[in-house]
Amino acid sequence: MPAPKKTARRSLLVTSAVLSSLALAAPVAVAAPKPSDSPSASASPSATPPASMSSVGGARLGRPGTQVNLASGVPVLPKDVSARSWIVADAESGDVLAAHNAHWRLAPASTLKMLFADTLLPKFPSDTKHKVVPADLAGIGAGSSMVGIKEEETYTVHDLWLGVFLRSGNDAVHVLSAMNGGVENTVKAMNEHAEELQALDTHVVSPDGYDAEGQVSSAYDLTLFARSGMQKKDFREYASTVRAKFPGQTKKGKKGKKVRESFEIQNTNRLLAGDSDVPVYEGIAGVKNGNTTNAGATFTGVAERGGKVLLVTVMNPEKPEHNEVYKETARLLDWGFKAAGKVQPVGELVPPKGAAQAKPGANPSGEAGGSGDGGSGTAGTGSKPVASAPAADGSSGIGTALGITGGVLVLLAGGAFLVNRRWPLPDLVRRRTRP
Repeated sequence: MPAPKKTARRSLLVTSAVLSSLALAAPVAVAAPKPSDSPSASASPSATPPASMSSVGGARLGRPGTQVNLASGVPVLPKDVSARSWIVADAESGDVLAAHNAHWRLAPASTLKMLFADTLLPKFPSDTKHKVVPADLAGIGAGSSMVGIKEEETYTVHDLWLGVFLRSGNDAVHVLSAMNGGVENTVKAMNEHAEELQALDTHVVSPDGYDAEGQVSSAYDLTLFARSGMQKKDFREYASTVRAKFPGQTKKGKKGKKVRESFEIQNTNRLLAGDSDVPVYEGIAGVKNGNTTNAGATFTGVAERGGKVLLVTVMNPEKPEHNEVYKETARLLDWGFKAAGKVQPVGELVPPKGAAQAKPGANPSGEAGGSGDGGSGTAGTGSKPVASAPAADGSSGIGTALGITGGVLVLLAGGAFLVNRRWPLPDLVRRRTRP
């Protein structure tokens, strides 16, 4: 049956009256069996989704196949989407506009790093320094994506997060995990955070998303991770940075003096950075891509147009075309922007278990903990990014897809699910030339 129709719609000018009408009560969370009940869950999945899946967010989201309420005036979904699972959601209201096998448990690849970042970002100030020892890099899977971290070199936490978000560096993930008490402790924290977010399809085995027995997530859960993470300023800044400088290896320069040069890294999110067959998507502002043998290509993207912010997750397109996951995401985003305000939702993105609706005017900074920096305060100095201006940390300002203007979202802050300020996403991406 369709998800309950909301009694009130949020306007872009959020008022106390609107706030009081939008209680974000979480529905009863009914999860499918845990991955531990299916030891081969991370193996190459069947082409057929299970007949029974989780109903978190609404009964229709647990049904196999495409779920959408087509009616007069609602655009038809793109026919050339081959992904095994996908979801289109309004990031502000949480409405799921359409979905296809939304709760199908599949290998997530590096999109799982969104959960890793959302879990660990608040733990270390960005200027914290760490000297890498061999044990920090132990256990990295063969063929992993790497940013190029070297043993016995010192990196800041800011450097490490750039490596995670831009290059999907498993080496950066393992160093941050070591700082957090080790991989086992980090995996435990990630699973606990997933449960708090009501991401009950997810079971973490490796913090970097590398293929592992029993490691699964779903398009629905990955969208929850993105929604939670993008409410943090530091997460938004890292996820939207196109290119930055990364510290290299210390070498002896002229006259025997030690010199440490840097090299440029670029975001592997093709909708953000562009590619020969994929233009930069208008209004894109993150979030994360992935690709492994079991997962295929996976991607979660967020974009803003005309005051609407949409989240789209695409998992494992079956078409073998180059950059197909980005092409299908772009088509679903295009559909979502046309359908928003016309299509009745088929479900919703649930708030975290412990979320409470914030009172009007609470925590005016709109950031976790009221610090104005997204809770952890780890990325940047609190100043507003400016288009086409170089950032102080050497990141390219023109390569940063967000500022403190435009966009809309429910914000998570101090345990309260805020609905009283806008998401800081800009329209400056549409003015950027493709790198």
